[in-house]
Amino acid sequence: MAENNKSTTFQPFVSAETIMEEFSLKAIVLGAIFGLIFGAATVYLALRAGLTVSASIPIAVLAIAVFKKVGKSTILENNIVQTIGSAGESIAAGVAFTFPALIFLAGGESFFNYFNVFTLALVGGALGVLFMVPLRRSLIVKEHGNLPYPEGTACADVLIAGEKGGSMAQRVFAGLEIGRAHV
Repeated sequence: MAENNKSTTFQPFVSAETIMEEFSLKAIVLGAIFGLIFGAATVYLALRAGLTVSASIPIAVLAIAVFKKVGKSTILENNIVQTIGSAGESIAAGVAFTFPALIFLAGGESFFNYFNVFTLALVGGALGVLFMVPLRRSLIVKEHGNLPYPEGTACADVLIAGEKGGSMAQRVFAGLEIGRAHV
C-alpha cells in the first residue's frame, strides 16, 4: 500500500466556492460531436489495427481551440467537453472489442443488430458511471497525489494552460500544429 506523503494539502485550480458556467448546452453539444467523431475513428482503428488510442488530450486541446474561435468558455466547460468526448470514444472502443467476440458464440450473428449494439453501449456506459460514483472519493479525492494518473494529469495541465492563455497555451497549440503537419 502506498504511503500517504501529503506534506501539503491539494488546492484545486477552481475552488469549490467559485461560481462559473460548467454544464452548459454548448459544452454538451460540442462534447457529443467530439464523442461521435472520435468514437467513429476509434471503431475504425480498433477493427483495422486491433488497438485504440485515448482521445482525452486531443479532445481537450480541440475544445479549447473551438471555444476560442466561437466564443468564450470556462475551464469547467472545456472539462465537460473533454469528459463527454472521451466517454463516447471509450464506449465505442468497448463495443468494437466486445461485439466481434460474440460472433464465436452459437448463433452469434444474431447479436449484430442496432438494438443490441445500442443496448450494450448504454448498459456499459451506465455501469461505468454507476461504478465511478462510489469509487470517486476513494480513488480520486482521497488518493490525490498518491496514485499516478498520467493521462488525467496531462489533460488537467492542458486545460489549465488553455485557461491561463499566454505562452502556455501557445505551446499547446504549437504542439497541435506540429502533430497536424506530420500526419
